[in-house]
Amino acid sequence: MQFKKLFVVAIGVSSLMFAGCTQQRDFDAQAQQSPTTIETPATTEVEAPEREPDVPYVPTPDEVVTQMLQIANVKKGDVLYDLGSGDGRIVIAAAQKYGTRGVGIDINPERISEANANAQAAKVTDRVQFRQQDLFKTDLSEATVVTLYLLPDINVKLRPQLFRQLKPGTRIVSHDFDMGEWKPDRVVQVQGPTRQHTVYYWTVPETVPANLQ
Repeated sequence: MQFKKLFVVAIGVSSLMFAGCTQQRDFDAQAQQSPTTIETPATTEVEAPEREPDVPYVPTPDEVVTQMLQIANVKKGDVLYDLGSGDGRIVIAAAQKYGTRGVGIDINPERISEANANAQAAKVTDRVQFRQQDLFKTDLSEATVVTLYLLPDINVKLRPQLFRQLKPGTRIVSHDFDMGEWKPDRVVQVQGPTRQHTVYYWTVPETVPANLQ
């Protein structure tokens, strides 16, 4: 897989607010354009999801995947959980480039089927797995890195679970959307094929700040 050179710049608070509105609109627009179904092999049984997905499926561009893995300093010894893993590209890229063990969580069985097919094609099935689960019911305690491309309200709803289950020092990276009052350690922008994307990075603290409890 070839990746374009990344353009990374610091951004201010005012530009973040503007970017957040733009990213939300882009996310919604891309979701409307993205197919809701995929063709699966005849031998694959696709189960119905237990409930509707929390967010529409919008793939993360390869340039953003690369930056997300770099900002989190992903390495071979990590265990990466991707919440809302879609076609599995983040987990698969981490396994291919760094030898990282990864778990993709998605409530949509069609996405799980697609991700498993992609992992098989990439020859990384020994290092990755994909689970059809509700991310709010998933045990994340094994993770050393968590990646997200959800929505702002879902990130905030997920935040207590991250604090409760993840070990201090666990790295969290979100594409385009922040965690509300939990201020990121770093924010960078990445030039994608059609627009700039924002990547947010946090580390789980030893003690959760009072305003986030």
